Amino acid sequence: MPFTIAIDGPAGAGKGTLARRLADHYRLNLLDTGLTYRAVAYALIQHALPLDNVSAAETAARQVDMAKLDRAVLSAHAIGEAASKVAVYPTVRRILVEKQRAFARTPPGAVLDGRDIGTVVCPDADIKLYVTASAEVRAKRRLAEIESIGGTANFAEILADIVRRDERDMGRADSPLKPAADAHLLDTSEMAIEAAFLAAMAIVDDALARRNKA
Repeated sequence: MPFTIAIDGPAGAGKGTLARRLADHYRLNLLDTGLTYRAVAYALIQHALPLDNVSAAETAARQVDMAKLDRAVLSAHAIGEAASKVAVYPTVRRILVEKQRAFARTPPGAVLDGRDIGTVVCPDADIKLYVTASAEVRAKRRLAEIESIGGTANFAEILADIVRRDERDMGRADSPLKPAADAHLLDTSEMAIEAAFLAAMAIVDDALARRNKA
């Protein structure tokens, strides 16, 4: 049986880095489900189609290839903003969720990170983690990331943007961002990624040990 680790949480909490570390350590497939929504938004932008064209978004969702998600292209801030707008369409979410579930079922298993993995995409995941941090901490991290590559940004604007995205993700009617009832909470506000990784490893190792005894 494939082993599935579901990681949810808001942008900037560190779930992507944690997902990569866990996938590498346990030799599992990795999927940043946010990239699938970004791929839809990118396709609409490339074809000069409005983001509120639901039919076009559905077509783009059906054409998303999980093996060809280019993080370098899809990580642009504008693409992320557009993605959070197309992600509110229930039909687009259903199409992408089926693709994500198929990915999770592929042996030997996978680490999926996103905003509704433990609640919607993989409710039967072996491990569910909810990684969070305060909006202020996430804004500081985003600012440091921008400055580390020579860019400039305004902290207040970044913070306002993060708060808006949180409200949009947590407030949408379909698959809102929230921890699964049985998720393990990791608050990284005052936790380095190494500490978060070790805490997550302990949770996964315990689940693997119990699974091997079954």
